[in-house]
Amino acid sequence: MSEHRENSIFVAGEWRTAASGATREVHDPADATVLAVVAEGGGEDADAAIAAAHEAFGNGRGVWPTTPVAERAALLRRVADLLQRDREELGLLESRDAGKTLEEGRVDIDCVTDAFRYFADLVTAEGAGRVVDAGSPELHSVVVHEPVGVCALITPWNYPLLQASWKIAPALAAGNTVVVKPSEITPLTTIALMRLLAEAGLPAGAANLVTGPGDPVGARMSEHPDVDLVSFTGGLVSGTKVMRAAADTVKKVALELGGKNPNVVFADACATAEGFDTAVDQALNAAFIHSGQVCSAGSRLIVEESLRERFVAELARRAERIRLGRGTDPDAECGPLVSAAQLARTEEYVASALAEGAVLRAGGERPAEPDLADGWFYRPTVLDRCHRGMRVVREEVFGPVLTVETFRTEDEAVALANDTEYGLAGGVWTADAGRARRVAGRLRHGTVWINDFHPYLPQAEWGGFGKSGVGRELGPAGLAEYRESKHVYQNLAPRPVRWFKG
Repeated sequence: MSEHRENSIFVAGEWRTAASGATREVHDPADATVLAVVAEGGGEDADAAIAAAHEAFGNGRGVWPTTPVAERAALLRRVADLLQRDREELGLLESRDAGKTLEEGRVDIDCVTDAFRYFADLVTAEGAGRVVDAGSPELHSVVVHEPVGVCALITPWNYPLLQASWKIAPALAAGNTVVVKPSEITPLTTIALMRLLAEAGLPAGAANLVTGPGDPVGARMSEHPDVDLVSFTGGLVSGTKVMRAAADTVKKVALELGGKNPNVVFADACATAEGFDTAVDQALNAAFIHSGQVCSAGSRLIVEESLRERFVAELARRAERIRLGRGTDPDAECGPLVSAAQLARTEEYVASALAEGAVLRAGGERPAEPDLADGWFYRPTVLDRCHRGMRVVREEVFGPVLTVETFRTEDEAVALANDTEYGLAGGVWTADAGRARRVAGRLRHGTVWINDFHPYLPQAEWGGFGKSGVGRELGPAGLAEYRESKHVYQNLAPRPVRWFKG
């Protein structure tokens, strides 16, 4: 049964329908049924939300930007408490909307909570500014930070609430006002978060929400002259459109555009039974968590040639045994893809890989179980004998597909790992501490894991090199994205300069 939420647009503290009256069905990817009906916003709705945020910012003199830092932080902590209060409900909603397992949904809510608490702590720990030595006791010089202004925050469908929190928490901590556009495919937990922000006491207009498609809603947010910053997480094609749209108004742009992430396994990491088991297990986690619909998924396994057959055989054996199912099924280890389009995209990439010479070692098809027939499920897939000439190796699939390449030397491993337009994340598995440091230092990726894959810390920056994007989220740099630096220079003993003699 669907849940009707036509009043899913939040502007100036009020819930409303789309100006056009249009709605959109949100589907449960486990069985393709209608999960909810939400407003299908358009350009007029985006304009209204931006106007509300612009008025609330008030050229830096609005209620929220002038709220003391301690009070802003206290509100973020109240939101964190509310998230934990509603953890089960929100985790279930994320599971049903995005297709991930219920446990993944719960973990996401905990990570969202951590983000709000981290930025609350970070902003309160700062001083009043950075004093600059101007070289004279008669001069006082300080660099202070002010909010950018109106921030347009455009979030993806794979981690709807988590990615929203990485933007909303630092933006509000810094004193900005925001307009959020969640993915039209998975908007439900972001709608719920807006309700929690209002419950926590956020002033009207400080946070606004428009549900609707990237064109026209996201496009209008990116080009609007009253938007001072646009932060986008999503695909490369859409990200370049955002950057072009923002160029005419020279607004700040932050982009996280995904990756094609290498997971490099040296043979010495598997010299023991425990090492082998751990590396195989982590390769499965790297590739198939959330059905591979993760920007940092370790979708490129680059394994030392002498280890290849043993490693890939065991990897394929375990991949075939991964249990698919609805996220709420306690036995499910992997859920469906988020949409019929994503399923078709995955199938097309696998077909192209096989046509280009890849060897199928596991998966490569929809599951045969009758109870999964109506959902957008796809078996975890292992493709051996891959090379950089294949599309499936070069391009981001965003599905449960793992490609296997091999190397013989450390230099060859590094060259393969760096041979990508992207540079978001990568992993290195080795028992040699010196090699681990060397390889990690040479990889051109924003996050490098050594003998691990996927963990992140809210206090550490997240972002990538190359076409993985511009700027960083999380950490001190994640807060700095939402600020402008201002240098205040005060002469305590002014006197004539006499440059012009008169």
